[in-house]
Amino acid sequence: MDLNDANLQSLMEFLRKTLDPDPLVRRPAEKFLESVEGNQNYPVLLLTLLEKSQDNVIRVCAAVTFKNYIKRNWRIVEDEQNKISDPDRTTVKANIVNLMLRSPEQIQKQLSDAISIIGREDFPQKWPDLLTEMVTRFQSGDFHIINGVLRTAHSLFKRYRHEFKSNELWLEIKLVLDTFAAPLTELFKATIELCQTHAKDINALKVLFSSLTLISKLFYSLNFQDLPEFFEDNMETWMSNFHNLLTLDNKLLQTDLVSNAIQFLASVCERPHYKNLFEDQNTLTSICEKVIVPNMEFRSADEEAFEDNSEEYIRRDLEGSDIDTRRRAACDLVRGLCKFFEAPVTAIFSGYVNSMLAEYAKNPGLNWKHKDAAIYLVTSLASKAQTQKHGITQANELVNLTEFFVNHIITDLKSPNINEFPVLKADAIKYVMIFRSQLPKEQLLQAVPLLMAHLEAESAVEHTYAAHALERLFTMRGPNNTTLITPGEMAPFTSQLLNNLFKALSVPGSAENEYIMKAIMRSFSLLQDAIVPYIPTLIDQLTQKLLLVSKNPSKPHFNHYLFESLCLSIRITCKANPSTVGSFEEALFPVFTEILQNDVQEFVPYVFQVMSLLLEIHSDSIPSSYMALFPHLLQPALWERAGNIPPLVRLLQAYLEKGAPTIASSAADKIPGLLGVFQKLIASKANDHQGFYLLNSIIEHMPPESIMQYRKQIFILLFQRLQSSKTTKFIKSFLVFINLFGVKYGAIALQEIFDSIQPKMFGMVLEKIIIPDVQKVSGPVEKKICAVGITKILTECPAMMDTEYTKLWTPLLQALIGFFELPEDDSTPDDEHFIDIEDTPGYQTAFSQLAFAGKKEHDPIGDSMGNPKILLAQSLHKLSTACPGRVPSMLSSSLNADALQFLQGYLLAASVQLV
Repeated sequence: MDLNDANLQSLMEFLRKTLDPDPLVRRPAEKFLESVEGNQNYPVLLLTLLEKSQDNVIRVCAAVTFKNYIKRNWRIVEDEQNKISDPDRTTVKANIVNLMLRSPEQIQKQLSDAISIIGREDFPQKWPDLLTEMVTRFQSGDFHIINGVLRTAHSLFKRYRHEFKSNELWLEIKLVLDTFAAPLTELFKATIELCQTHAKDINALKVLFSSLTLISKLFYSLNFQDLPEFFEDNMETWMSNFHNLLTLDNKLLQTDLVSNAIQFLASVCERPHYKNLFEDQNTLTSICEKVIVPNMEFRSADEEAFEDNSEEYIRRDLEGSDIDTRRRAACDLVRGLCKFFEAPVTAIFSGYVNSMLAEYAKNPGLNWKHKDAAIYLVTSLASKAQTQKHGITQANELVNLTEFFVNHIITDLKSPNINEFPVLKADAIKYVMIFRSQLPKEQLLQAVPLLMAHLEAESAVEHTYAAHALERLFTMRGPNNTTLITPGEMAPFTSQLLNNLFKALSVPGSAENEYIMKAIMRSFSLLQDAIVPYIPTLIDQLTQKLLLVSKNPSKPHFNHYLFESLCLSIRITCKANPSTVGSFEEALFPVFTEILQNDVQEFVPYVFQVMSLLLEIHSDSIPSSYMALFPHLLQPALWERAGNIPPLVRLLQAYLEKGAPTIASSAADKIPGLLGVFQKLIASKANDHQGFYLLNSIIEHMPPESIMQYRKQIFILLFQRLQSSKTTKFIKSFLVFINLFGVKYGAIALQEIFDSIQPKMFGMVLEKIIIPDVQKVSGPVEKKICAVGITKILTECPAMMDTEYTKLWTPLLQALIGFFELPEDDSTPDDEHFIDIEDTPGYQTAFSQLAFAGKKEHDPIGDSMGNPKILLAQSLHKLSTACPGRVPSMLSSSLNADALQFLQGYLLAASVQLV
């Protein structure tokens, strides 16, 4: 493509068409641009257009197109064609920084992202002058340009926070620091001075504070890898400036600037070589008083979020979302300071906590924010180590958590008016939740009914925290790994707990509250049989909720816990009385039918899992309602979605387990349909194991005569896949299958089917697959199948004793003894570590396993054959009796000494001898 006006005009027209809402106009334009992006000068034309076009919409479109083009094509992949010519690469790098800095902010951000993408590949080796070009712009005095440089630098350097330490990384950071550290420090000082000069100019301060935010992020990234020799000279200056910045009028400072600056202090104070910067008592006191305490305050923005945007407030507070908050940063700083200065920091804050609580006591209605800050400060001070599962696992021993609970927390939990001071109620609930592992059990039991009462609060935050706290308490484990709070202790509260949880779902804004639904799930799991009397009402409520959310699924966690709760209801009730399965089917099938007919993709895998659970509860027969659905389960379209495959395979296995004769006799096309599914799955590296699950169920359950005509073709398909793409996963599954086939149909049938495909193939399979690879098989059931199958080949296959296969008898026995006695071979060939899973175009619903729909591992052999080592000994004894002298002779001539010794042990344990 030449750099001329005609091509620029043509490019502009195609870009304009990509913005057209009509797909008949838009898609051809997008296809055309994709077809020409490999042409030389294409990226240069885009940059020229976004620089010179008078149409701002076209300029933005060109910028976005350019960024996406760079994202797709800049990286050079080994053994693939270079998608951007070297002259274009040079031209882009020579012009993009200057163009980015002269562009409006909307375009600047796109080009900044493009620079960071190029930088990740080319900086520093292939773009050595990038930093110099950027640093010189600090002298411009134009903060639009300066912020463009800072934004680009941040996108380039933030990866230093996440990369593993290495000499290569440190050398790169050193290069950056040699060029960037001093100018960045000078810019920081100058910007701080400008903030003081323009202290009363709000508009100027907004621009300056955005610069300081980016500077603090940059400093955090460059300091993250902890290279102290590069920072010591300037650290005191940075510390002093950040400290001064944070003691300015806090109300003027932007939240992200404050939180980043505090995070910087938090990261520095944890490092031993900067400990001296904080040792002075005045410095510690100043940081505690002027930085931490003011940023612990519950601000008007927090109050608005609490009342009007509870979902966002909860996400930020409970889940620690990516959004920076002053409080979280201040909390991190407290923890950082406590690492080396726990006693003095605790002493300083104890005075503040007492003072805040005293102010609250004077006028609770007016001063409730003082108590809120006090609770938050105690929480920050006491928390040394925390996990999602257990809450605080290590606490500051200088803080008496139990005493604080008794004196200041329980009062808010017991308050008769649950809708008064909702923030303090939420604080009290959160205190129980966070310190659940530190509080005595009697206090937790005291809290449970109080938390249940708070489920009725009008405040979404309050009743959500109550649900979350109960759910966390119900998961705690006591002695003997049983739940800390027992079903017996909860039994008196069952009715109130269930009523209040479902009532909370009816509060506006909480109709799809995932914390409440998770608490319902956990309550069912804890209470077990105690919920059975309530099941008819509960199932009705859950079914109505499922029908409602299936119209527009938008909360994946809520939906998952809803289906888990359904599974628990089924399991608990049917465990006591399996005949009640019909009432669940009656309640659920109308909703399931609607979900399947409307193809609600998010819910279809869940429906299949619940149906599997229901069908597996039935005795050995398949109700007609299931058989009516069976042909639809074999439709190819269902199997195109990756998320459907595991639950569909399990459902088909349930059909085979409960009614294989019915399937075999009901229609001639059902078995070819099943085998068609197997063929599709076996061709995929990602899903071949699922194909074997299905095939093993067919072999185990289908009447032998019904699949006789298909057996040879099945083996041929497996060999074709083995030749085209042999992987360790496939080999392991293949070994289990052929041994299961041998157990089911006999070793003679196995040998004959191999040799009917190709003469002497049975020997090749033994020599090339079973003997060398059986050690790779994992899993107790899989190992048992292989052990029994190989034993049958050794002792029930005449061809192993009197044909050319006889030479493989001892190596096969040696492999079986090694299988029993040696560690599993879990090695993976180098070329299999990154096996590509087939690309699935477009959006694919992921498969989410329902824990409470879990299937008990099935053992097709069971206990009928006993210990496989004893079985081997007994089978060898039987064989030696049939042909006296031969077995001992074969053993003595070629079985190695260690294997022979192990075999003698098996014979001794089985009380048999070889003759």
